[in-house]
Amino acid sequence: MFRNERALLAKQNEVIEFERFNDDIDDSRLSKRLRLALESAWSRPMYEELSGLVRKTRPDLVHFHNTFPLISPSAYAACQDNGVPVVQTLHNYRLVCAGALLTRNGQPCEDCVGTSLLPALRHRCYRGSLPATGAVVWMLASNRWRGAYQRMVNRYIALTEFAASRLIAGGLPSRRMEVKPNFLPDPPPVGRGDGNYAIYVGRLSEEKGVRTLVDAWRRVEGLPLKILGDGPLRSELEEQARRNALAIEFLGLRPREDVLNVIAAAEVQIVPSECYENFPLVVLEAYACGTPVLASRIGSLDEIVMDGASGRKFEPRDAGALVNGLNWLRADRPRLQAMRRAARSLFEEKYTANRNYSQLLEIYDRARADFAEAVGRRS
Repeated sequence: MFRNERALLAKQNEVIEFERFNDDIDDSRLSKRLRLALESAWSRPMYEELSGLVRKTRPDLVHFHNTFPLISPSAYAACQDNGVPVVQTLHNYRLVCAGALLTRNGQPCEDCVGTSLLPALRHRCYRGSLPATGAVVWMLASNRWRGAYQRMVNRYIALTEFAASRLIAGGLPSRRMEVKPNFLPDPPPVGRGDGNYAIYVGRLSEEKGVRTLVDAWRRVEGLPLKILGDGPLRSELEEQARRNALAIEFLGLRPREDVLNVIAAAEVQIVPSECYENFPLVVLEAYACGTPVLASRIGSLDEIVMDGASGRKFEPRDAGALVNGLNWLRADRPRLQAMRRAARSLFEEKYTANRNYSQLLEIYDRARADFAEAVGRRS
């Protein structure tokens, strides 16, 4: 999404990039790991570097997508101290959850939302490591004390109303929270949906609900399932499918064009997540292709999927409910075709690049007004 938004803005604006890559992290020695832990909370070298770039280029606004771990919240201060407003898109829940996903053991967890961060330490929520979790907790706690999240960001962008509600419950300022969804550049044409199969696209891991999905296919008749993606559960799921002679084909990782072609021909795309998804692009890809979505009634998915219009919802972790939802979709072919048209219409209404660009500029205007107001109060 960072690349998509950067390209969208660059069509009509000058965009100056400031990037760091986690591949550059050197944690070969204990001293370097300790330094990284401290600087992920507040990096003086990064403050100085970004301050120099801001003074040199004089941007109207700085928009962050991720500061963890190399850039750090000190980047907010570098902008504010040099007279530039700040916008931060929240692609996950990192600012209220050490694990970033509000997920533990494959299920939703809000133990730290609106409370202390001690549960994160107890459960070792970041990489299963107490020292690593301690570093993230220190970053969050120290910047809360410093007021970085309350005072140094003029506008936050959450991807859904649900995500915004959890972030606000976790302590971020509601008056600075905006909601703007993801978008899909260069959308594919509407597909025919005549492939006589269902599809799952995504990571094959516990929180994605793929165990429930494969278990459900014991009770599905006359409809093969194609699974695109990879992950730690792939071998186990393939063995389960073979052992039970399930009509499931594992296609692995494929180029984006191939994925879109498979989605376009599918009768339905299934998103059986058991965690709080933020805004999965697979739903936008399905809508763009005109493919209805059968999704878990959980988190942002409950907001994105329009039950009976663009798809159907079922209770998470319930294979029987998944099968019932699938049968409901397939029972009325004219209704299913109408849903294909509705899915594409919803995409064109809410999720195009042009719509997103207008929303983004409006948020920038409000961020700049907020910054000017704050400067006026200080003076």
